[in-house]
Amino acid sequence: MEKVLKIGGMTCAACARAVERASRKVDGVLEANLNFAAEKLYVKYDETKTSVEEIIKAIERAGYSAEEEKEFKDIRIGIGGMTCASCAKAIEFSVKKLKGVLKAEVNFAAETLYVEYDPSKVRLSQIKEAIKKAGYEPLSEEDKTIDKDQERKEREAKSLFNNFIISAVVTLPLLIIAMGHMFGLKLPKIIEPHDYPLNFALVQLILTIPSIYAGRRFFIVGFKSLIKGAPNMDSLIAIGTSAAILYGIFATYQIYLLNTEYAKDLYFESASTIITLILLGKYLEAKTKGRTSEAIKKLLGLQPKTATILQDDKEMIIPIEEVEVGDIILVKPGEKIPVDGEIIEGESSVDESMLTGESVPVDKKVGDKVFAATINKNGFIKFRATKVGKDTALSQIIKLVEAAQGSKAPIARMADIISGYFVPAVILIAIISFIVWMIAGRGFIFSMTIFIAVLVIACPCALGLATPTAIMVGSGKGAENGILIKTGEALETAHKIQTIVLDKTGTITEGKPRLIDLFAIDEEENFVLSIAASCEKMSEHPIAQAIVKGAEEKGTVLQNVESFTAIAGHGIKAFVEGKEVLIGNKKLMEEKGIDLSKGIQKFEEYAEGGKTPMFIAFDKRLIGVLAVADSPKKSSKEAIKMLKDLGIEVVMITGDNKKTAMAIAKEVGVDKVLAEVLPQDKANEVKKLQEGGRIVAMVGDGINDAPALAQADVGIAIGSGTDVAIESADIVLMRDDLLDVVKAIRLSKATIRNIKQNLFWAFFYNVIGIPVAAGVLTIFGGPKLNPMIAAAAMSLSSVSVVTNALRLKRFK
Repeated sequence: MEKVLKIGGMTCAACARAVERASRKVDGVLEANLNFAAEKLYVKYDETKTSVEEIIKAIERAGYSAEEEKEFKDIRIGIGGMTCASCAKAIEFSVKKLKGVLKAEVNFAAETLYVEYDPSKVRLSQIKEAIKKAGYEPLSEEDKTIDKDQERKEREAKSLFNNFIISAVVTLPLLIIAMGHMFGLKLPKIIEPHDYPLNFALVQLILTIPSIYAGRRFFIVGFKSLIKGAPNMDSLIAIGTSAAILYGIFATYQIYLLNTEYAKDLYFESASTIITLILLGKYLEAKTKGRTSEAIKKLLGLQPKTATILQDDKEMIIPIEEVEVGDIILVKPGEKIPVDGEIIEGESSVDESMLTGESVPVDKKVGDKVFAATINKNGFIKFRATKVGKDTALSQIIKLVEAAQGSKAPIARMADIISGYFVPAVILIAIISFIVWMIAGRGFIFSMTIFIAVLVIACPCALGLATPTAIMVGSGKGAENGILIKTGEALETAHKIQTIVLDKTGTITEGKPRLIDLFAIDEEENFVLSIAASCEKMSEHPIAQAIVKGAEEKGTVLQNVESFTAIAGHGIKAFVEGKEVLIGNKKLMEEKGIDLSKGIQKFEEYAEGGKTPMFIAFDKRLIGVLAVADSPKKSSKEAIKMLKDLGIEVVMITGDNKKTAMAIAKEVGVDKVLAEVLPQDKANEVKKLQEGGRIVAMVGDGINDAPALAQADVGIAIGSGTDVAIESADIVLMRDDLLDVVKAIRLSKATIRNIKQNLFWAFFYNVIGIPVAAGVLTIFGGPKLNPMIAAAAMSLSSVSVVTNALRLKRFK
C-alpha cells in the first residue's frame, strides 16, 4: 500500500531525515521518502503489519505533525450548448449540488468546466449527468483536443452563419412589406393593407416562419431553461420574440374577424429582425472568440509529426507518438527537434524562440538539453530522448496555458454573482415596465413594445465574456513571449505587487560562481586548495563546485576524504588523514572555537569587494580564506531599475554574508538586502514582509526557493531552475532573464486594465440600455426604443467586449 502524508513542523533538512527515520522504524514500513520542499512523505507499507494511523503516531512521537493527504481529483470538461453567463451559472449550480464536489467553475469564453472532486464520494459519470440535467452537453476527451474543439467551433460558427442567411433572406422582404409605406414604397395590390389586410398579415406570418426555424435554438433552450428555473439569455430572446409573434397571430385572427385596424399593429417584422440580428451577433462573437485561443493553436502547430530514430544502426522514420524514452534520435540542419532530450553527439545552434520568446539561437554541445518543437539551425546532432508525449516541455507549456485560460480571476466573481441574478431581474423589469405603461394608459401595443425591447436589449453575455476573454488572450500572449502564467488569480495578483524579493544566486547573478582568490595562512597555497577542493568535491553546492573546478584548472592533486557532513547555511565538516576540516562562514568557525585573527581582515576585504569569502580550518587552526565570485547577469541592473520605476520595492535575499550581499546589491541597484538567511528561513522572511501588509512576489530558481515561492502572493520561477521551484511557482519564466519579470508584471497590468474596460462597458451598456428600453426617455418626451434597435445593440455589445480583449494581442 502507498500513501502520501502531509508533514508539519519541519524547519530544515535534518527534520526531514528525522521524519524518514521515525517512519522507517515502524514495523511493516517498506519505504519512506520525504520531499522537504513540498512537505510530503511518500510511504510504502505492508498493510498486514501496520497502518497509516501507526505511521502517523510514530511521526508525532518524533515531534512533527502528519495527516493523510486526501486524494482529490481535478478535471476540465468541455461544455457544449452554452450561450451566455447565465448558462455557466446554471451548470455550476447543478454540479456543486453533488456531494463530494469541492469546486466547480465554468469558463464561458473557453467553454470548459473545471471540477475538483473527491472520487470516493462522486463519480465523473455523475458530474457529466448533472451537466446534462442542466440542459448542456459534456464533451468527450476526444472532443476537447484542440483540433476537435476547433472543428466543433467552426461547425457552430458555420451553423450560425447559415441560420443568419436563412433569417436575413426572409427578413428583408418582410421589412419592405411591413415598413415600406413609411418610405413611400408601393406594395403589389394583392397584399396592400388597405385593400387586402388579411393577405398583408398572412404573407408576413409565412415569411416569419423561416426566421423562427433559423432561431429555433433560442426557443428550445430558452423555454427549457425557463421551465427548469434557470433562465438564460436565450430565455429573454424566446420570451421577447414569442410575445411579438403571438401578438401578430392574434392580430391576424382579428383581421380575419374583419377588425382591420389590427393591420397596423402586426409585429412579425420585429420578431424576425431580432432573430436575424442576434444570429449575426452570435456568429461574429463565435468567430472573434475563436481567435482568443490562437496561442495554443500556434503551440500545437509547432509539434513535428515524425522523428528519425537510430535502431540497429539503421535510420527509421516513425510517428512522434511511437518515440520512447531512451531512443536515439537524429536531427539534421533545419529540422525540428521532435522530443526533449540530451545531446550525445554533435554540435549546433538551436532556435528556441517558440518556447522562450528569445530570437537569438542557443549554442548546443554534448551534454546539453534540447526541447521538442525547437529548430536545429546548422549542425547535425544525435540525442537521447528523455521526455516524450505529455512530458515534453512544449506539452507542459500547452497544459499550463490551457489551465490558465480555463481558470477564473477573482475580479470575475463580481460579474458571476451579478449574471446569476441578471436574467430573472430583467424578466421582472420587463413585466413591471409593461404593467406600469398599461396603468399609465399608453395602451397594449406601446406597453408590449417596451416589454420586448427590455428583454432583447439586456446582455448577460457581455458580462460573462469580459474577464475570461481577456485572460485567454493575456495568458496566450505571455506564452508567446516565454512567460507562463498558471492561473487567472496569479495574472490578477501580479498587477498589485508592492514588494518583489529576488533570490541572489541564479536570479540576480549568473549562478555560475568561480574561484577568484585564495589567501593562505602558514601553509602553501597548493595545500590549502587541495584540502578545500578534496572536501568540497563531496558537495553539490555551486560554490563547492566552483572551488573544485578552480583546483582542477590549476592541476591540484586531491586528497582522500574520510567523512563528510554538510551544515545547512554554514558550510561543511570533513576529515582528511584523520584531521578535522571546516570550510564555511564566520558563524561556523566561531561555533567550533577557531581563532580567526589571522584571516578576518582578508575575509572582510573579499566581502566588501562583492565576493563570497569562506574560512578553511585544518586540525583546529585557520589555514586560509577562499573567495568565490558570482557575477550579476547583464540584464539585472536594468530590470531592477524598471521594477523600481513601476513603484515596486525590490529586496534581495541571500545566504551570503552581509558585506558581500551589500556589494552585489549596490552594483545592481537594490536598496534593501536580507543577508545570511538560511534556506529554510526564506519563506519566513517573505511572510514577515506580508505581515507588514505588503503584496509580495518572490523570484527564485532553486529547490531551497520552493517554500518561499509557495509562501509569496505571487511565486515567479526562472525557467532554467529546478522542477520543484517551477511546481511551486505561479508564474514560470522560460528564459533566465530578470527582464521577463518586468514583462510579466506589465502584461498583468495590461490584462487587468482590459478586464476593467470590458466590465465597465458591459455594466455601462446594461445600466443605460435597460432603462432606455423600459421607456425612461419617453417620460421626458423622448423617443421609444424600437425592439429591432435594441436587438442590434445587444448583439454588438458582446462583439465589442471580445474585440476589446483581442487588442491585447498587440501588447508589446
